[in-house]
Amino acid sequence: DKQFYLPNNDAGAQQYIDLATKHIEEMKLALPKYFGRLPKADLIVKRVEPYREEPGGAQHYQSGTPDGSRPGIYYAHLSDMNAMATYMLEDIAYHEGLPGHHMQISIQQELEAETDPAKRLPKFRTQYGYTAYSEGWGLYAEALSREMGFLKDPYSHYGQLSGEIWRAIRLVVDTGIHSKGWTEEQAVKYFLDNGPTPEGAVRSEIRRYIVWPGQATCYKIGMIKIQELRAVAHKELGDKFTMAGFHDTVLGGGALPLPVLEARVKRWIEKVKAG
Repeated sequence: DKQFYLPNNDAGAQQYIDLATKHIEEMKLALPKYFGRLPKADLIVKRVEPYREEPGGAQHYQSGTPDGSRPGIYYAHLSDMNAMATYMLEDIAYHEGLPGHHMQISIQQELEAETDPAKRLPKFRTQYGYTAYSEGWGLYAEALSREMGFLKDPYSHYGQLSGEIWRAIRLVVDTGIHSKGWTEEQAVKYFLDNGPTPEGAVRSEIRRYIVWPGQATCYKIGMIKIQELRAVAHKELGDKFTMAGFHDTVLGGGALPLPVLEARVKRWIEKVKAG
């Protein structure tokens, strides 16, 4: 439907950036209710540079510098606006920006300068990446945004649900390609048959899965674990449970392998129980 696509030109691309920036600015105002610790680094939305821009390419986040001299950047591929459905716009802004990757990665980088020695991380841990954690957090942030009162527009909510099924399709397609020998066209057909993502974006995604085995499966695996840990914490702590306390615990140790994250959350639960 044409109502979900901006003009396929530079003006449409700028409109996309302006809308994403607006959603992120609104999200900033709601964060203190759900997070104790907030990132110091700024965040900007930017179009991917022409030399590396790809029609339908996945939007992505580039972390700022640890010293704060360059902000975090949410990059969007906008050379083909027909591959950029606006019903996905709000949801992706929360995944790549706030409370998604910018929140997680900026806080991680800033932990090296923490004044409290108990909270300070060595430099290597402020730069370490673990995909099931970081992409799990990004996908968790999408669902959290809905809980926070965003994605109110039914089409934006549809976009969030489209993001969910997109990540579920990845589980099947990645396995099909790398375990069952699917061809590129088989994978493209499965994606188009089971989700609303435009074909240009689908073809870009499938090429990504072909060259990066397993990465696409990490999103749902990580999200499910974080949601699972939150449910455990809520059950164990009852009235003592706070969203800010849980989120600060998840984000306060940097990117962790999921079993290590689970151990960290369980230690936090015992600490809160002990008062």
